Amino acid sequence: MSNANAPAASPSARKLAEEKGIDLASISGTGPAGKITKADVENAPAGTPQPSPDTSAPADEAPAPDDAIAASPLAKRIAAQKGLDLSTIKGSGPGGRIVKADVENAEPGGSGGAAPSSSPANSAAPDTKSPSAMPMDGLEAPFEVQALNGVRKVIARRLTEAKQTIPHIYLSVDVHLDALLTLRGELNASLEADGVKLSVNDLLIKALARALMRVPACNVSFQGDDMHRYSRADISVAVAAPSGLITPIIRNADGKGVSEISSEMKGLAAKARDGKLQAHEFQGGTASLSNLGMFGIKHFDAVINPPQGMILAVGAGEQRPYIVENSVQQATVMSVTGSFDHRAIDGADGAQLMQAFKDLVEKPMGLLA
Repeated sequence: MSNANAPAASPSARKLAEEKGIDLASISGTGPAGKITKADVENAPAGTPQPSPDTSAPADEAPAPDDAIAASPLAKRIAAQKGLDLSTIKGSGPGGRIVKADVENAEPGGSGGAAPSSSPANSAAPDTKSPSAMPMDGLEAPFEVQALNGVRKVIARRLTEAKQTIPHIYLSVDVHLDALLTLRGELNASLEADGVKLSVNDLLIKALARALMRVPACNVSFQGDDMHRYSRADISVAVAAPSGLITPIIRNADGKGVSEISSEMKGLAAKARDGKLQAHEFQGGTASLSNLGMFGIKHFDAVINPPQGMILAVGAGEQRPYIVENSVQQATVMSVTGSFDHRAIDGADGAQLMQAFKDLVEKPMGLLA
């Protein structure tokens, strides 16, 4: 209900006075005919609270229980909307009066019990370094901010560049793995005295390198108006390190024996996990291999590592029904997907590389030649 005896004031002045808990009657207006302006309210000294509500109001305007607490009408309205108990809020206005900012900064938990509304734009900024300091407003889970390390920044930049600028084409094949597993067992038995133990990944590195030599159109990189075609296969192998994914390189993998690849890969992986790789040990490479089979991942599409032209994504070997010698048999099969830079590598060339890789794994004696 409006008050006929209220002093003349602009709407913005009334709103500001309400927010600040200032009695307009205590302010001298400088506007036309003594009208109170927004500037008058802004310049008003502290200590001019609005008078307490008139307790002689009619029954239909009787104050609510919270009205016994010194608070501006706007603060009371916001508290009611947010379900806050005014008795739990400390006022920062004149004489301890609760004003708008006090209510907006208050957290739920009073006797009101209503669900909180969205965090207001003017609320105090939380300490984003501490999970316990995050506002529990029901919209966002507590979190802490972690600055990106140098490796993670490079990963983010390069992978964003790859997905935004490289037109990827994906080609997948299923590979019968049993012959490779048998050969690996035989090789490990013969090399045990030398302290060498080959992994499946060591043999796959060799298979990719040999396949690139058979299909040189895929051992390339796109370089703007030029394309680089490489005469050897330097295979970058994805390794998970504490600082982030890194790809140490087996250089000239096509020309090395599988035992040499195995020993070199173990050393590079250990240095990667300890953060001791030198720049020349992970910069460069003509193609990449990423193997997530040890985590049980069946199939995935990897992002090309620019400026390379392709990356091979290797899934887990698992028992599946598979056609062997014209009959369906149970066999160990893995799914492999090649991601190719379509600017440099045509689909037919990529398909030939995938076929060459499949043949080398399924007839693995070719890896020892």
